[in-house]
Amino acid sequence: MPKESAKKILVQYAALPYRIEDGHPLVLLVTSRETRRWILPKGQPERKLAAHQVAEAEAYEEAGLIGTVFKTPFAQFDSIKRLKNGREMPCVVRVYLLEVAHQLAAWPEKDERERRWMSPGEAALMVGEPGLVRVLLDFGGRFD
Repeated sequence: MPKESAKKILVQYAALPYRIEDGHPLVLLVTSRETRRWILPKGQPERKLAAHQVAEAEAYEEAGLIGTVFKTPFAQFDSIKRLKNGREMPCVVRVYLLEVAHQLAAWPEKDERERRWMSPGEAALMVGEPGLVRVLLDFGGRFD
């Protein structure tokens, strides 16, 4: 009998960058490098960083954002991570709020990604992942 291999589930940590303008929330999305989909800045666990610190570092590297990251996850959603070899793996994305204080004109991945501020509702229409749509709408609903 063939052995059942347990499906490995990856974990990623994402920042949900936001700012409040005239009492209304705006969130920032970035494009993925290869498919140019709109996503949150996110990355894999790193040995020397806590989960919220990974999210904060990814917001800097992918979008040039500096701010205050919350240490407790705001939400999580299921996703599919496309690996460099083309394989797809199930992934859980834990989302940390990042209140943006500064947006840099130059940052490490500036030439590889676009970034754009929008309302949570607009962002929900731009992303393709149902779990991320829910996270964005839940965040926007906190301000209604």
